[in-house]
Amino acid sequence: MGGDVDYEARGQGYGLVRRADPRIAARIHAALGDARTVLNVGAGAGSYEPVDRRVIAVEPSAAMRAQRPPGAAPTVAGVAEALPLGDQSVDAAMATVTVHQWPDLPKGLAELRRVARGPIVILTADPDAVGGAWFSAYQAERVAVERRRMPPIAALVAGLSEGWDGPVDVETVPVPLDCTDGFAEAFYGRPERMIDPAVRAAQSSWGFLAPGAEARSVAALSADLASGAWDRRWGHLRTQPTFDGGLRLVIRRGR
Repeated sequence: MGGDVDYEARGQGYGLVRRADPRIAARIHAALGDARTVLNVGAGAGSYEPVDRRVIAVEPSAAMRAQRPPGAAPTVAGVAEALPLGDQSVDAAMATVTVHQWPDLPKGLAELRRVARGPIVILTADPDAVGGAWFSAYQAERVAVERRRMPPIAALVAGLSEGWDGPVDVETVPVPLDCTDGFAEAFYGRPERMIDPAVRAAQSSWGFLAPGAEARSVAALSADLASGAWDRRWGHLRTQPTFDGGLRLVIRRGR
């Protein structure tokens, strides 16, 4: 299995916490254009897959495949760098919060270009924009890990542009206050959720921290929530409708 996280060991709770947010999903589906056949690479438990199109899902982890809901698209065991599809065999391809897991990013992007006739849509995080607000104050180690793991947006644009004469666009995806997808920045206005170990277990970056770092982060946040210090400094985020947590769509538009 490729990637830097063992999802057989850490992936058991992803299907419960990492639920697709409908507003983010709408942006992904719009970017797919009128594609009728869609490949989802690094499909995980099936978040963000459109239900009104024919989807082929590729996912290396058996634990993640087992969490796919009844009626989800058929799943093939495989990795991004060696997609088990023929050339130009699907109308479009998508990859959501997965490219940082690919051991060979250029090869994975080349495979997307090989199999997709039209749009390629990647949901990822800009390493230069992750963190911010209170995350860097309480989760500095985790933010540093995310910045190291996430590939530069320019590398994704370059990889999708190779051999393509159409546009490759980058769009900021605002995170809504009541976001249903449990990545860390989804809780920018609900910091208490980050105290829940089940929530953190569905965020892979915590597994890269040095011993004790996660406990220190939780203790500091818990203390400042109890004392009111968090609210005195960041309480305005509890009612802020959206937040730029670095989430980006990189889109190779269809001709």
